[in-house]
Amino acid sequence: MSAFQHAAFFEAAPPFFAIRPEQPGDVAAREALLDAAMGPGRTRKSSEALRRGRLPAQGLSLAALAADGTLAGTVRLWAIAAGMRGGAPVPALLLGPLAVDPASHGSGIGGALMRHATAEAARLGHGAILLVGDPEYYGRFGFSTEATGALAMPGPFEQRRLLALELQDGGLAGAAGLVTATGRLKDDVPAREAAA
Repeated sequence: MSAFQHAAFFEAAPPFFAIRPEQPGDVAAREALLDAAMGPGRTRKSSEALRRGRLPAQGLSLAALAADGTLAGTVRLWAIAAGMRGGAPVPALLLGPLAVDPASHGSGIGGALMRHATAEAARLGHGAILLVGDPEYYGRFGFSTEATGALAMPGPFEQRRLLALELQDGGLAGAAGLVTATGRLKDDVPAREAAA
């Protein structure tokens, strides 16, 4: 049984929060939270080019709910190819955006979302996760530049911020080239599922 079939509950100091799979009804609140946490420039990031017009990887969209039921945090993972290896795409995931309501910063929600997202990706059999972010924050979850030196994001990015976590030994061994989107296109699925 998956840890995500039921909400996981956490007692932080102080707020109580629960993490569960994202629901279609979370979409508007998620967009508002992302705007509040990341500002209007969030859609111009290089990682956004890999998400645009696509659905997150199945089972890898999480929501953190405050005690009053409001959305306090969100994270999604997306199917990508982490460059090529031996002429074939290297399947991986792209994590992001990770965001926490500014009113809940320091409550442990971001860390809990990261741990849940990486654990669920591993449980589902994925080999590696990439993200673009601060090494000082994501290093505590095992992310580093160790396997990303030969990879590039579409558009401008800082190489020191392209981080990876191998969920399987050698998941990114020999991977080189441009990171590209491989996830399902929104237009290829029923409207109800695309809204999730």
